Amino acid sequence: MEAAEPKTLQEAMQYFSDPDVCLKYVMARRWPNGAVCPTCGSTDVRFIATRRMWECKAKHARKQFSIKIGTIFEDSPIGLDKWLCGMWLIVSCKNGISSYEVSRDLGISQKSAWHMMHRIRLALRSGSLEKFSGEVEADETFIGGKARNMHKDKKWAKMRDFSGTVGKVAVMGLLDRGSKRVRTTVIGGRKRKHLAPEVYKNVEPGSTVYTDAFNSYGKLSEDFIHQFVDHAKNYVDGKVHTNGLENFWSLLKRGLKGTYVSVEPFHLFRYLDEQVYRFNYRKDLDGNPLTDSDRFDLAVRQIVGKRLTWAEVTGKVEDSAVVN
Repeated sequence: MEAAEPKTLQEAMQYFSDPDVCLKYVMARRWPNGAVCPTCGSTDVRFIATRRMWECKAKHARKQFSIKIGTIFEDSPIGLDKWLCGMWLIVSCKNGISSYEVSRDLGISQKSAWHMMHRIRLALRSGSLEKFSGEVEADETFIGGKARNMHKDKKWAKMRDFSGTVGKVAVMGLLDRGSKRVRTTVIGGRKRKHLAPEVYKNVEPGSTVYTDAFNSYGKLSEDFIHQFVDHAKNYVDGKVHTNGLENFWSLLKRGLKGTYVSVEPFHLFRYLDEQVYRFNYRKDLDGNPLTDSDRFDLAVRQIVGKRLTWAEVTGKVEDSAVVN
């Protein structure tokens, strides 16, 4: 009798210990109607059971292919059993999980775990052309170390800047109150030229946009119903607040400071993608809670057409996933 699909981490580790089960699980989500040749798109293929690969019957180069081809798993010598358990860990740990811990849990090197986690974060990333509408919160924050934890030379440079933002990276977030979905992006600063375009890009004109009293949001009233709250006076004025996004920022920074500790600015957007995924899929669009297995199932369905090589993640070649 075939075992039921896992609902907990313990069940997942047992379930995915069989390579044939791993293959069947991923195949059901990638090719629900049967294997498809990634080179020519033909479904006329045969399965080579001894190698867990397929061979296309059409005449062309690269006739043989595995389930990893064209996914985040491509060219990885690590087995699907460890890949799937690693994916389960990253989508279920609320405050994230370090590459050192994944390395110990899966029995792989820290370097391999670090690369694996960035590839999984790429799978978690989902873009949408659909704009937010209705009631939307907009806010920005800064990510970076605190001056009191730095060497005295760096600390002095930061202390001379009373804004406390020197050396930090600006991040903007938008929260759709209707769908409870959030979007984030790394931005170049807090000026109007940085903030306003993101609102126009992601929010339907005529929607209600809630912000704080920061001047850079001042001209949004030309195309949106713009209402703001002055944090020098209060944080909530009826429906006017940004507390939903403040909640997201607290979750994000808890993971960055407590789990990852040191995040390079050019990798920050990957950690944003990870936290956005867990936040957005706490519940479905009807408000029903989603389980770890639900988030995992969705993540596995998003592995196709996404690849991140070691050269890209280490900056040796240009990374096609980098967001400016």
